Amino acid sequence: MDGADDPGIALIAYHACPLAAPGQGKSGGMNVHVRELARAMSSRGVRVDIFTREHEGQEFDAAGIADGVNVVHLPAGPADAPLPEQFEHLPDFLSGISHFQQHRQVKYIAVHSHYWMSGWVGLRLSEQWRMPHVATFHTLSRIKMQSRSGEQEPPIRGQTETEIIAGSDSVIVFSEHERDSIIRLYNGIPGHIRLVPCGVDLSRFRPLGRSTARTKLGLNGQNILLFVGRIEALKGLDLLIDTAAHLDANDLKVLVVGDDADGSGDLMRLKAMADDLRVGGSVEFIGRVAQDRLPWYYSAADVCVVPSYYESFGLVALESMACGTPVVASRVGGLPTIIQHGKTGYLKSWRCPEAFANSLEMILVNDSLQESMGRAARESAENMSWDAVAGQLLAIYQELSEYRAAPGLA
Repeated sequence: MDGADDPGIALIAYHACPLAAPGQGKSGGMNVHVRELARAMSSRGVRVDIFTREHEGQEFDAAGIADGVNVVHLPAGPADAPLPEQFEHLPDFLSGISHFQQHRQVKYIAVHSHYWMSGWVGLRLSEQWRMPHVATFHTLSRIKMQSRSGEQEPPIRGQTETEIIAGSDSVIVFSEHERDSIIRLYNGIPGHIRLVPCGVDLSRFRPLGRSTARTKLGLNGQNILLFVGRIEALKGLDLLIDTAAHLDANDLKVLVVGDDADGSGDLMRLKAMADDLRVGGSVEFIGRVAQDRLPWYYSAADVCVVPSYYESFGLVALESMACGTPVVASRVGGLPTIIQHGKTGYLKSWRCPEAFANSLEMILVNDSLQESMGRAARESAENMSWDAVAGQLLAIYQELSEYRAAPGLA
């Protein structure tokens, strides 16, 4: 698949533009995943077309991703439509992709969708184009609702996810937990589910030296805990703030890197919570940070904390490990796939501040433990490059395409 006329790969990222800056609004790990996957496939000589909806601020998007990667913005309702209202515009988006393919006369070996709304489109394109459809959900509604009390998702989402799982040639999952949940909650067929962990950019996310990073960021000698992610209830930042109240606040700095996801008011609530617990002076809300600066924060931190109620994979944990910084995280979703308990960090089965505080103190007071965990974390991350992920996925696409082309199956 390395010639100009050879079939490429169609990636569907309906609401996750790969050019959008992570941490801005709902942009996050999925955007990074699609972008880095396309870049890695391009480096292997594969042409990639990424289809995403027109959105506010796209005029500020970067010029591109890599040679051989084409990002196609297509109209799908108002550019500023909130996520819950975007489902109704999927037929317009589907029509736009079909028109693009017919007009350009491009061919694909497979269509790979990311998230449930993209999957709705990918399933129909697969029927139109008579080629394999591979789906990656990143998050699933029924798992989310089980992970946190009060979490709600529209019924249409669960219905659509079920349709996609039943109709796709393959579903890519990041962890055994996700695979087992799809079988249990959606009656997924085990043989159609493939485990392909997420990847990390090892050249960008690498150890930069703790003292050097702290000097770069203007930080002092305090113990530094780092949180990276969207500020929303599912990420569990309230647990980290509560945990900070169980540690020595005079020798502690908690850096929160990320924006309020949707203007829900979580940011103000968390600031008030920190003040009420008398750790407001120890918690610093940095806001969104550009990708090229994130490694400085990971490298500066003593520990990265991921207190989420649910993570399908946990890209932040992997990025931190690639920078040589141990992770303390909730034992949920795909995080046990990344973190080796007691070797690269700690996994906590109980989401309570005392449990997190105990593990954090063990690392903070023991320099040799912190250093050994940091080395092991980087070594573990080195086995999870984006190139390795791309290679696994391209093999799956090829296998499914050849199966479809077999006599009687086309």
